[in-house]
Amino acid sequence: MSTGLIVAIVIAVILIAAIVALVIFGKKAQKKQEEQQVQLDAMKQTVSMLIIDKKRMKLNEAGLPQAVIDQTPKLLRRSKLPILKVRVGNRVMSLICDEKIFDKVPVKKEVKASVSGIYVTEVKGLRANKGPVQEEKKGFFKNLVAKAQEKAGAKMVK
Repeated sequence: MSTGLIVAIVIAVILIAAIVALVIFGKKAQKKQEEQQVQLDAMKQTVSMLIIDKKRMKLNEAGLPQAVIDQTPKLLRRSKLPILKVRVGNRVMSLICDEKIFDKVPVKKEVKASVSGIYVTEVKGLRANKGPVQEEKKGFFKNLVAKAQEKAGAKMVK
């Protein structure tokens, strides 16, 4: 057998082993996440709160209790998390927000939120008065693509 064929076989075996390992690891992580979701749903409470501010910040800068910081894995302590600064009753506190709803959370509005511990999982607006809708800023390349699509659409109409 030639050397190139042996090398190709070894590389193929290594790739197959890596794919199998990733599938097994992915299934374990999915089971763990489903168990955590069940726990979050069991502990969920609906609370009325005023959202003061929302930011993405590091865990140790967020003003969370030291017990929370100690329980998080060391790799996650340096990553930025979506943090909400809220007022519940007469207490001001920092809560961790779900990544899926972070962009939809209104600032300086009173909302009803589903909270599980210090984790906000769902937010519903209490007040019907929503402020003026701000147009999302586009980057340079998004503007170019939008202009190109408008020109292409205008040429097709003619």
